Order: sequence, then C-alpha cells, then structure tokens
Amino acid sequence: MENKNEFFVPINEVAKELSLPAHTLRYWEKQFAGAIRPVTGAGNRRYYRRETIEKLRAIKSLLYDKGMTIAGVKKILHNGTFDTETKIKKTPVNAGEKPPVSTPKNTDEIDFAIQLLKQAKMLLE
Repeated sequence: MENKNEFFVPINEVAKELSLPAHTLRYWEKQFAGAIRPVTGAGNRRYYRRETIEKLRAIKSLLYDKGMTIAGVKKILHNGTFDTETKIKKTPVNAGEKPPVSTPKNTDEIDFAIQLLKQAKMLLE
C-alpha cells in the first residue's frame, strides 16, 4: 500500500496487504460481526480502518499460524481476551525436541501464564 496513514482502505488493498482473497474478508465480516465492521461507501464498497486491518491481521494469525478454528477465535473475541491471545508468539518446535524452558522473572509472568492456561482449559472444555 502506498500510504500507510490512509484512514479508510478499500477491501482490494486490504486483501493484497494480508495476502487473502476479498471473499475471505467478506466471510470473516459475517463470522466476526462484532469485531470487523467495515465502512460502506458509494455503491456499497467496503473500506477498512487501520485498527480493523490490525484485527484482521491478528485473526489471520490465530487461524492460519496458530491453527485455531473460527469457533475458537469467536470465543476469544467473546471472552475479551483477544488482545492477550494475539500478543502471544508461537514458538516453533521441531519434532522430537522439547520446547525451550525459561524461568519466569517475576510473579506477574507466573500469574499471566496461569491465566493463559485457564483460558486454554476453558476453550478445550
């Protein structure tokens, strides 16, 4: 995209930026109606705000990179933990290797890890 500071970005440019087909963005609008609301202009053309594009980027990451389902992402959006989930980076682990172990530096990190485990348990139930 030429200008990163554009307030409204048309759907075709968003699709190029995210490497997704436009019909996928329209589908996600229906699935995540509370989180993704484009502005419609003349001729019902869809325009997205920067913050909406960042939500779409995070949803794409959850679905494609982390392997979550649409229902799982909906639960995250409904529970209000969307920002927390999107900030967690996925660590690739090779087959047969144990993931790297790090020791928490303070109790805040432990509390945060416990909270994430509780949320994961709720999603699995």
